[in-house]
Amino acid sequence: MTSQPLIGKAALVTGGSRRIGREIALELAASGADVTITYRNSRTEAEETLQLIQQQGRLAIALECDVRSEDSVRSAIAACINFHGRLDVLVNNAAIFESAALDQLSLQQWDAVFDTNTRGPFLVAREALPHLRTTRGRIINIGSLGGVRAWAGHAHYCASKAALHMLTQAMAKAFAPEIAVNCVAPGWIDLGEDKAQAAAQRFAAKTPMHRNGTAKDVAQAVAFFATASDFITGQVLAVDGGLGL
Repeated sequence: MTSQPLIGKAALVTGGSRRIGREIALELAASGADVTITYRNSRTEAEETLQLIQQQGRLAIALECDVRSEDSVRSAIAACINFHGRLDVLVNNAAIFESAALDQLSLQQWDAVFDTNTRGPFLVAREALPHLRTTRGRIINIGSLGGVRAWAGHAHYCASKAALHMLTQAMAKAFAPEIAVNCVAPGWIDLGEDKAQAAAQRFAAKTPMHRNGTAKDVAQAVAFFATASDFITGQVLAVDGGLGL
């Protein structure tokens, strides 16, 4: 029988309807957790993800939530707790990835990326904090190799993820000893998108493991932090096949 260390526990994955977020939600469900996912525009994908979670025998709910909005986050956390009765694992996954030349970046572009990638995790963690303290839970933020290595064509994205890495460490200190807080920082993740295949081939050639990452690689790292000893906290784990070395 497959081990399910999260049986009896509840997880919340922001941006969990598709792509990496969906794989994280499914991995946590496979580990035994009941799961709440949030989405902003992808209702159809969210309903598909719910079905996949439920097929694993887990309880699940999808909530529309704009992580940039204090009121929206507050309502989503309340609905999550009303549904599950508890919260043990928070995964701050919702994010914006955008390419833009730094000397042409608008203030609106800069703010939009920071509002989702940095302010969002702060707001969700703050609202979830009392419930996570009760369960001695976990927070896992989804950072990026771009928060460690500068990418000239993604300056606002890189800066937002670097800020999230530091926020992770600040949370780890501030929320201890009740909550362990860690960060998963993916490198190039191949999601099978046709438009990205040329870049995927270039990155695979540069990666010591001779392949690109998968959403499953990221999800397994999240599951590790969700189930590991609470003595592991404040860590930023690169899931990049050695690309950042």
